[in-house]
Amino acid sequence: MRARAFGTAFAVGAGVYGALRRGGPAAPGGLGARFRRENRSGRAVTLFAGPAVAAGAAAGTGGVTAATVLAAAACGAFDDHAAAGDPRRGFRAHLGALRAGELTGGGVKLLGIGAAGLAAGCLLKERPVDRVLAGVVIAGTAHLVNLVDVAPGRAVLTVLGAGAPGLLRGGTAGALTAAAMGAAASVAVADLTEETMLGDTGAHALGAALGTAIVAANGRAGLALHAAGVVAAAVYGDRTGAAATGRGPEDSPG
Repeated sequence: MRARAFGTAFAVGAGVYGALRRGGPAAPGGLGARFRRENRSGRAVTLFAGPAVAAGAAAGTGGVTAATVLAAAACGAFDDHAAAGDPRRGFRAHLGALRAGELTGGGVKLLGIGAAGLAAGCLLKERPVDRVLAGVVIAGTAHLVNLVDVAPGRAVLTVLGAGAPGLLRGGTAGALTAAAMGAAASVAVADLTEETMLGDTGAHALGAALGTAIVAANGRAGLALHAAGVVAAAVYGDRTGAAATGRGPEDSPG
């Protein structure tokens, strides 16, 4: 079950990435132009890894997890493309915009991924407290993976490293973990060699997949521990990220 999930996610992710790479010429207004960015080192890279890992993780999981992964990817894609020029960072900035009646890219992610995580939690857990904790874990893990995506390969390696212990589990939890890792592995070389990057699309998709695996593997105590961890990471990232300036596209957009 784990091997099949890993293999499916890897094959679909690699296939989608290869197809995008072959079919996305960097002509003005073409697919390549819309998916091309400059990373922190000034090197031109594509965002093709994002949709690739989203497709891979969804294919390797199915059901509730696939829907959650695709919802997280869609929210990230909005920030990657429709809100790419927004300089605002951090939850406080985006919440302030929401209070003023403006929906920013960060606001879309906050509301959309939060709702998707809570919906998944309601389907995966029975008791109200567990459902809320599950939603926090899924949305928080999606945010955490995006938060660490500040250098080539860092988010991919984070998912592979964090997911490795989950492969020791059998059943659904092990398969979900394997799918997240397979999707991450499918673009690892291209990401590490600065050919592509995940963007918000891929980072949130991988994080949502990993978060759902964590939810499937844990009861209330484990959920509470993981929820506390991702909330603490979000608070730390908000404080440090909001103060940062001159950040490249690989950095978390808050």
